[in-house]
Amino acid sequence: MRVLALTHGPNVGPGVFADAVRSDGHELVEHELPVSGVPQDEPDAIVVLGGAMHPDEEERHGWLLPELRYLEEQLERGTPMLGVCLGSQLIARAAGARVFRADEAEVGWFPVELTDAAAADPVAASLPARFDAFQWHHYTHDLPGGAVELARSSVCTQAYRLGRAWGVQFHPEVRAEQVEAWLAEDLDDIPDPAVFREATRERIEGWNDLGRRLCGAFLNTV
Repeated sequence: MRVLALTHGPNVGPGVFADAVRSDGHELVEHELPVSGVPQDEPDAIVVLGGAMHPDEEERHGWLLPELRYLEEQLERGTPMLGVCLGSQLIARAAGARVFRADEAEVGWFPVELTDAAAADPVAASLPARFDAFQWHHYTHDLPGGAVELARSSVCTQAYRLGRAWGVQFHPEVRAEQVEAWLAEDLDDIPDPAVFREATRERIEGWNDLGRRLCGAFLNTV
């Protein structure tokens, strides 16, 4: 299976998802959309990753509307997709949902709880019923029409399924070195970087295992 990873910058790559794709014997192709534009071929599955921009900033980022049209086409085709943070927001927007600034940002480790519907979902069921998730977002979205909410935090929807597309607001893909790169770019987002780094050091190994498991469940499902 050919898996396309849509990225939106140099430090927001597939992380441990790459491990899961390759260990299952699939081909991973990374495509930095702001640089290369929308892909011209048809992959077997798509992972839509995060980025420092917000999902409604098309006036600042001219590639956003073409990407939204591309994602809308993939939804219509039924291409399997897994969106992460910005990627999840973009899939939701492509499906007609409203995207907007959340009442409060979630940057750091925050508790997430699965909904009752998650037990019947082959991707979400790979997750614990409750867990602390690595988050870095200021925006959220309404649930797209026809979608099923699979997880929530106290702030917003954290996971959903729409047909053969899944979205997660947290960052299951992120490696320790990516966290450090994001800190260097947006240190002001973190009230206490020392506490944040210590929490990440303690949790990142288990978090990476969760990320590989989640991506593997997506690949096995599609």
